[in-house]
Amino acid sequence: MNSPLSSATEDVAPLFHIAFYKFVRLDDADAVVMRLRELTQDLLGSILVADEGINGVLAGNAAALDRFEQALRDDPLFGGRFADIVFKRSACKTAPFARIKVHRKSEIVFLGVDNVDAVSKTGIDVSPQEWRELIAQDDVVVIDNRNSFEYKLGKFKNAIDPGVDNFRDFPKFIEDHVPEWKKQNKRVAMYCTGGIRCEKTSAWMLEMGVPVYQLEGGILNYFQQMPDADKDWQGECFVFDNRIALDTHLQETGTTPEDVYGGEPDWEWRLQRAKRLDEESD
Repeated sequence: MNSPLSSATEDVAPLFHIAFYKFVRLDDADAVVMRLRELTQDLLGSILVADEGINGVLAGNAAALDRFEQALRDDPLFGGRFADIVFKRSACKTAPFARIKVHRKSEIVFLGVDNVDAVSKTGIDVSPQEWRELIAQDDVVVIDNRNSFEYKLGKFKNAIDPGVDNFRDFPKFIEDHVPEWKKQNKRVAMYCTGGIRCEKTSAWMLEMGVPVYQLEGGILNYFQQMPDADKDWQGECFVFDNRIALDTHLQETGTTPEDVYGGEPDWEWRLQRAKRLDEESD
């Protein structure tokens, strides 16, 4: 059976995916959840809402996504908090999601460190154009702020794999290496898929005495802004939906869950979960 999204849109209009987030203080996160559930009735995907902001991925036809984006920016309930939110949009061949979920959470991204304030402070944003120059510098350590299975599929040249299977394990890698980087007078440049993991990490790292730079908008923005992104990027970019992976032109590839997780016993549960999600979307 086809998913609601594919059956409703495949013969009517092309399908698109958007990713977005914003760290912003929400006075009534529960009210935001209720309003977002109303605004996403014609879409599929997932949005996390917490006191520190929102983090979402959605799919639908262009008109439905346009309406949602406009409402998020202008709806009086949000009080202009999302007026400048950035949406990263890409075309889809595969329906990325099988349902819509809007969840109330304690955080919109879990770093595993308590009381990190990513609303009022963060690291140094670096545009895609500036990023290319930054990561070529000898005094810069380039850190892939993602899981090892994501790094395995694709990465920036010279990037370091922290060797973690969950974002919550990332802080230990940082704590173990900061003294060495400080001793060597290194600067840290971090990147992740859409930017949110880096914003949370850099906010936490501000007091550690190491300059921290983050790729503005993450890998997806780099691909969107840099037509020759393949000069710096090796492989594909993993995405957490049924499309699995994108190339540097934001096009779906033929990569399968087996290509990502196969051969690694510790990742078997991820492979089985990916298969279940794929079956649910058929």
